[in-house]
Amino acid sequence: MCALREDSRSQASRSPVAEVVSPAPRQEWLAVLATDPGASVFQTPSWFEAAAAVTGARDVSRLYLTRDGRRLVLPLLRRRPLPAFSLDDGLPHPFGPGGLLATGGVRPSDVQLVLSDLGRSPALSTRVTAMFDVAEKFEAGLPVGATATRLRVHVLDLEGGFATVWAQRFHPSARKAVRRAERAGLTVERDTTGRLVPAFYELYLAWTAERTNRSGLPVPVASALARRRQPLAVFEALTGPPLLDCRTWLASHEGTPVAGLVTFVHGAHAISFRSYSLREHRALNASHLLKRLAIEDACADGCRWFNLGMSGGVSGLEAFKESLGATPRWAVDCRVERVPVQRLQRGRDRAASSAAAALTRLRGDTGD
Repeated sequence: MCALREDSRSQASRSPVAEVVSPAPRQEWLAVLATDPGASVFQTPSWFEAAAAVTGARDVSRLYLTRDGRRLVLPLLRRRPLPAFSLDDGLPHPFGPGGLLATGGVRPSDVQLVLSDLGRSPALSTRVTAMFDVAEKFEAGLPVGATATRLRVHVLDLEGGFATVWAQRFHPSARKAVRRAERAGLTVERDTTGRLVPAFYELYLAWTAERTNRSGLPVPVASALARRRQPLAVFEALTGPPLLDCRTWLASHEGTPVAGLVTFVHGAHAISFRSYSLREHRALNASHLLKRLAIEDACADGCRWFNLGMSGGVSGLEAFKESLGATPRWAVDCRVERVPVQRLQRGRDRAASSAAAALTRLRGDTGD
């Protein structure tokens, strides 16, 4: 641990920061976490340490002690894809938004302070993603030189409890689908120990295989991409620690898993982290039933929000989320860059998409 201080008294007198400590001491981190009303599971030390362990990234989290007695904590991990080439992420993919924690909640001035400080980082690119409930504060506090990109997410407001959510926010079609699922003979399991993770992961691979048949990609290629995109190690790391309060849901029909859901609950936020259901069994409406049970579960825990995440512009997925009462909001992806890493990443992603499409055309399968 090292404490970073202003170099001179004249500089210190102008700065709102009295001291910066990196890595952030865990006890201080937990204290700030407890006082921030917007805190989510993504900002807990346990989640951060799981992400560090899986990715092998270095802990460069930061504790800011301000002159007015407040404390700010920034979860931050550093990766070195090449020697002398470092990239900092609040949390790397696929671990969600780490954001910023602050005593009493994040203010625009906190965002300006922290992102301005990150402009002096040796990292070529620093990325901090903020949850939907503090997105406007991040945009308001964005300093010169930093950029922000909006990310569309769907969020269900749980105010009023489950009876209100069910009667007033679920679309009639969603309530009908849930009732059909309840009559379909499904067996639903809910686990908080990680016991269901192997079965959930096999369901994910089966879900991938269904889509492989439509995409035209060779099965071994699609399977390898699926394992790389969502490694089993991620689920194992996140579902084990009891402090993360993970709930794994699995719906089975005649002994065969047909739908699965992983949720996390912390404070006001319930998170639908990953959800998969097999197209072959969609008439069972198992995904509707699992979401209904998880939403009721979150209401029972006093959560205000049920975050169903991004949909990647898939209209059918957005329609499903909106049938459950979720409405579009936005998170923000903030970057401070010395070189245009974001632009290079977008070019890489476009190239990968073009390659996949070309392979599909060569196989003569458009996915229709």
